[in-house]
Amino acid sequence: MEKNDFLPVSKEDMQKRGWDYYDFLYIIGDAYVDHPSFGHAIISRLLESRGYRVAICAQPDWHSAEPLKKFGKPRLGVLVTAGNIDSMVNHYTVNKKRRHDDAYSPENKAGHRPDRATIVYCNRAREAFGKIPILIGGVEASLRRFAHYDYWDDKVRRSILIDSGADILMYGMGERQITELADMLNMGIEVENMITVPGTCFISSSADGYKEIPSFEECVSDKRAYAISCREQYLEQNPYTGEALAQKHGDRYLIQNPPQPPLQTYELDEVAQLPYMRNYHPMYKASGGIKAIEEVKFSLSMNRGCYGSCSFCALAFHQGRIVTSRSDESIIKEAKLMIKDPDFKGYIHDVGGPTANFRDLACAKQSEYGACRDKRCLWPQPCKNMRIDHTRYLKLLRKLRALPGVKKVFIRSGIRFDYLMADKDDTFFRELIKYHTSGQLRVAPEHVSDNVLRYMGKPPRRVYDSFMDKFYKLNDEMRLNQYAVPYLMSSHPGSTMKDAIKLAEYLNEHRINPEQVQDFYPTPGTISTCMYYTGLDPFTMKPVYVPRSKKEKEAQRALLQFTKPENYETVRRALVECGREDLIGFAPRCLIKPFKEDFNKDKKVYKGKGDKHGNASEGKRSFSKNKGRNEGRGKKTSGARNKSGAGGNTGRRGSGKSGIRKK
Repeated sequence: MEKNDFLPVSKEDMQKRGWDYYDFLYIIGDAYVDHPSFGHAIISRLLESRGYRVAICAQPDWHSAEPLKKFGKPRLGVLVTAGNIDSMVNHYTVNKKRRHDDAYSPENKAGHRPDRATIVYCNRAREAFGKIPILIGGVEASLRRFAHYDYWDDKVRRSILIDSGADILMYGMGERQITELADMLNMGIEVENMITVPGTCFISSSADGYKEIPSFEECVSDKRAYAISCREQYLEQNPYTGEALAQKHGDRYLIQNPPQPPLQTYELDEVAQLPYMRNYHPMYKASGGIKAIEEVKFSLSMNRGCYGSCSFCALAFHQGRIVTSRSDESIIKEAKLMIKDPDFKGYIHDVGGPTANFRDLACAKQSEYGACRDKRCLWPQPCKNMRIDHTRYLKLLRKLRALPGVKKVFIRSGIRFDYLMADKDDTFFRELIKYHTSGQLRVAPEHVSDNVLRYMGKPPRRVYDSFMDKFYKLNDEMRLNQYAVPYLMSSHPGSTMKDAIKLAEYLNEHRINPEQVQDFYPTPGTISTCMYYTGLDPFTMKPVYVPRSKKEKEAQRALLQFTKPENYETVRRALVECGREDLIGFAPRCLIKPFKEDFNKDKKVYKGKGDKHGNASEGKRSFSKNKGRNEGRGKKTSGARNKSGAGGNTGRRGSGKSGIRKK
């Protein structure tokens, strides 16, 4: 058997390799894809590079322990991950309806993993092998490590480490944790004594020496205590200055060691250059393969971490706010490897990560002290100490464009437009438009009401307006017909009906018709989810308005798609109830016509911004080229980039580009 092959997925595979034992059984909720955009691939290849034998048990039948027993008992332990996305986010829409598709499973069909997969798999592993070290990681474990609000049960659940019965929880990016733990197990150290590894959680009978936060019981009974707990968790997510935390659960304590420092460039390069097969396992070929590989197969993961710190995104709680990136040489080497692939057509789909245009530390002090404890780098405005420079990223993109066999290099990870606008040198902006936009540039203003944006941790509307004006101005100069596609969200904490109507007016003014929209999804591990559950901003402890009723959430969503006939009655009712009958009529500024039979009968004529009476006034429209554009937005990111780390990834948001954005 060739050395560079898929890892064993059965007892027979191990026998072909001549193995009379193996070290770790790795149970994963996704199909087995040996590509660095998949957390299980990184972890398994990294362990292999350290001399450990790893067998993969992908999406086993969870109704009994028999599929696990067939592998035989591993020498050192069992590793468990739910997959690149939290299993509940993977299975259910924001309306708690069961999804039918799953990009991480054969035939793109759901149903290949259980709900709460980490817990179920751990139970089966314990049933199969008895007393054996069980280590859990990935997005699901990482974001549920403390007592957390669970949207699907609509209650506060215990730490997943307690509910799963596992021994150790690895949170965040897991490379250092897993290698340290594996070495300790190999040395014969009992798992109960492995309590000092950064980036891990364990259970203890005492909280002595640890900073104690509100208990599970307090979080259940007191929403204020829950908000305080959430705040303290975020404030201590610093690998250089953070304190170890303790949270009581009954008569035991969940202990979280401080985070691991982010991998340095040379370490990221080593991880990227492990001998991945860069494809799904052949056992899926008959069922059409695994859809999730399609977008990432010819994409380049450049960086990790994100100092954007959007409230609805779990990246800060998982990957952290310190950005590190691979070397140009490593990325070029991977690109040359991709070019040799028979399926490569000359197009590199993406060069990025959580945020494409973050390449380095936000400021010089982060290398020693990490991100500021009580400040954000970009909100409410860019910090005066921030290093705003696209030069390194620009040089890398130019090198990639020059490679023989490359026709086009796209950027699809998402651009942080406020960071881009803060750069006084517009060279990157120009080349982004000229070379790296495939007709549409995706950006994420999320909303246009400054009231909502401040709760989201996003820049004020004027920054987005300035970005859009410049985007279209540069397109005009280059004689290009390209569009900006905005990500927009309804029903985020803080969003009132007044805010929702303001967003609808904005869409109407600029002739933007979103084909699909994103309702706020309260996924584990985000500040926004804390606001949703408690009705409090955990940093100010002040009340936050939360749209909760089905009626209001449907109304806010419908207002984002007011042009759809099926939304007419909902939009009309919302406008009447809010006293905004002025937006019902025939003037250009009106959202709908007085009667449904007149709705969408004639196309509106947009001449300019309407005055206070709804009459059109002449004048230059801001980024007017966006008028009439139907903006698409998928509900789900298939094949999302590995943003959640060595334990798995989620789309962006819950990213998600899972707690991390899942559409």
